[in-house]
Amino acid sequence: MPKLLEIALRPEEAASDKTIKKYISDKLSVPVDDISGFHILKRSIDARSRQVKIRMHLTAFIKEKYVEPVVPQRKLDNVSSGREIYIAGCGPAGLFAAIRLIELGLKPVIIERGKDVKSRRRDLAAINKDGIVNPESNYCFGEGGAGTYSDGKLYTRSGKRGSIDKILQTFVQFGADPSILCDAHPHIGTNKLPNIITAIREAILQCGGEIQFETKLTGITTNKSGITGIYITRGTDEPIYIKCNHLLLATGHSARDIFQLLHQNNIYIEAKPLAIGVRIEHQQKIIDSIQYHNENRGEFLPPASYSLVHQSGNRGVYSFCMCPGGIIAPAATNEGEVVVNGWSPSKRNNPFANSGIVVSIQETDYKKYASSGPLAAMKYQEEAEQKAYKSGGGNLRAPAQRMIDFIDKKTSSSLPVCSYHPGLTSVQLDDVLTPEISSALREGLAAFGKKMKGYYTNEAVLVGVESRTSSPVRIPRDPELLMHTGTGGLFPCAEGAGYAGGIVSAAIDGERCAEAISSYVTTLK
Repeated sequence: MPKLLEIALRPEEAASDKTIKKYISDKLSVPVDDISGFHILKRSIDARSRQVKIRMHLTAFIKEKYVEPVVPQRKLDNVSSGREIYIAGCGPAGLFAAIRLIELGLKPVIIERGKDVKSRRRDLAAINKDGIVNPESNYCFGEGGAGTYSDGKLYTRSGKRGSIDKILQTFVQFGADPSILCDAHPHIGTNKLPNIITAIREAILQCGGEIQFETKLTGITTNKSGITGIYITRGTDEPIYIKCNHLLLATGHSARDIFQLLHQNNIYIEAKPLAIGVRIEHQQKIIDSIQYHNENRGEFLPPASYSLVHQSGNRGVYSFCMCPGGIIAPAATNEGEVVVNGWSPSKRNNPFANSGIVVSIQETDYKKYASSGPLAAMKYQEEAEQKAYKSGGGNLRAPAQRMIDFIDKKTSSSLPVCSYHPGLTSVQLDDVLTPEISSALREGLAAFGKKMKGYYTNEAVLVGVESRTSSPVRIPRDPELLMHTGTGGLFPCAEGAGYAGGIVSAAIDGERCAEAISSYVTTLK
């Protein structure tokens, strides 16, 4: 039987199979020649002491044939003649829902307002170079959803809702590096995700599923029993009515028109508190120096990351979507707004480290929009983004301020080089952020500087605004049936409905909703 053991090695040692075998030999008191192979189960970085170590849980094969681990493959049969199940949204939730429906013998029909990943790149180029936002195709909308061009981090704590391993294995089946199965904080990279998403799409199509790009959900009809049909619109064509009594809604946290559509159709939704703040960018070598105790981390350690949290009164201040070796991206979905997010390529080899630093927003903060009912938090979010656009001076230039200048309420006379391509405008961020956000940010950033010596520096720049941390709306559903509490046949799913946060948790929720909608349609005539 293979032996289970844990070892901790220096980074350069952990990169050598020969050295790992020697450590196994010493640990088990067996000759190196008796070790036929080993398989790493979990791998993480331990930087608690000045000597950084790589900790590995592994299985070692001693005097027996080494068996290469086999990644389970999902069996996807042809469902072209199966019952059609409509899915709105082609992000992680929609794609994984489609895969699960195929496994269940049902035919997924995905409606996606944006373009496929290849065509989508041209619209992203127009955003970065020309400041032109296509409301239907941008960093948030299109094949793969916001996750496709938003770093590709696969870390989640939502395992209690489903199998994380199953989701990661599926990514490997469609082209991801198998290292994501053992790394403590797996990451694919924005440059590699498009090919994986394309492979998933091709598998869905080959099995008889459908994906209709540049096709927008523009209407829902209901009666007392629930959904009776949907309207879809392609470009400037007249809306097309489709009779159906079910819909898996996976449209993401930025589909404001969908929230408005539901509200107009008297489908119950609720305002949901969110978080808003800025994206902070340091030189990556500063973060490496803090976390690894040496800015020259060498070739065997990845760029360092961090996770920070502080309680400011009754508000949380915390880091969000930290991107080592990354880039700050313009994530607006409409003209007249500035939204920032972050992403990293697979090698995380850019010279900057960026992260959202956000403040929790409470119901009392958006009471000025109480007349908007369940859209009040969304209106508050919109206001922050519009103020950022105006303050930046247009063309997607983002308002920015050096970190200590912000603390001291001083306009920065100059700004450091930044990865945000449309450019920065030096402002007082107090003119962009509300007093409650500014106050909590000041306290939080000062606290972070004490936790990470070197973090608090005027070489770091704050870029506004980070506002798409989660959905500003919750679409309530039954916790067991996963169906809307008041509209039969509607299955609100993942981030846009308030039930996920990130690629893996959205994928898990997509699969759960697919199983729920499968059970539901079997009860229909």
